[in-house]
Amino acid sequence: MNEIKVFCPATIANLNCGFDVMGLCLDGIGDQMVLRKVAEKGIKITKITGAELPYQTEKNVAGVAGLALLNSVDIDFGFEIEIHKKIKSGSGIGSSSASAAGAVFGINELLGKPFTKHQLVDFAMKGEAIASGCEHADNVAPCLLGGFTLVRGYNPLDVIKIESPSELFAVVLHPHIEVKTADARAVLQPTIPLKNAIIQCGNLGGLIAGLYTNDYGLIGRSLQDVIIEPMRKHLIPNFDKVKNAAMINGALGAGISGAGPSIFALCKGENSTQKIALAMQENFKNTKIAFDIHISKINDEGTKII
Repeated sequence: MNEIKVFCPATIANLNCGFDVMGLCLDGIGDQMVLRKVAEKGIKITKITGAELPYQTEKNVAGVAGLALLNSVDIDFGFEIEIHKKIKSGSGIGSSSASAAGAVFGINELLGKPFTKHQLVDFAMKGEAIASGCEHADNVAPCLLGGFTLVRGYNPLDVIKIESPSELFAVVLHPHIEVKTADARAVLQPTIPLKNAIIQCGNLGGLIAGLYTNDYGLIGRSLQDVIIEPMRKHLIPNFDKVKNAAMINGALGAGISGAGPSIFALCKGENSTQKIALAMQENFKNTKIAFDIHISKINDEGTKII
């Protein structure tokens, strides 16, 4: 096999109570990448559609992630990469992580799978750091592994995959404005009150327990953020109205997807999800800002060959 095409799914990170440690993988929303072996060593970005991104390997998320992997193997050939972006940069649903994950997944496949998907997360994080300013796995882990993921620790990297309850759906409302991850991090405070840390720890534990036991009520009670959301929500027009509309119409929980500006809701059942999506978009329309609305099951497979 000398050439493959891969699907790199969008993701929702943080999930309210899991800042920098929780994420989930979306279905049907994502980028496509074509990777091929070439005689020349290294990585060359040959084509980019759907976004204005650098072609220089060392400045491109996919290029940096791919080079991180190549530095761990001994080969006498290289790779070309085409990137076809469907996830808008700065959308809050893992645009940069999709590029990083797709690059390392595709190269690994063409090398005969010397690394597991869990091992690929570490390489993908190197590319993610180009976009966000720091290495974090809450998007690249679910993008590669699928389902929900928990990043238990970074030294060493310890990622746990959690399969999704079967009736769980996600709605994502993506306003056509950009909130850069670095800017969204800049509004955060370096310290938090002890009482908020306790609440957040309880919610994170509750969310994980709810996922393992298929307890939708517990999942909903746990999807609360008393630390990050209060500091970031002013960056997103009509955030409170959209979130309240989702909750009134039956969402298990709603919040900021990643660093924003996308707003997500988790829902039980497809019919309920459609109703919640309609309520969210009706409450965003008066901003006069263009937006997309996505409805998705949870993708338990992650990045894959197409």
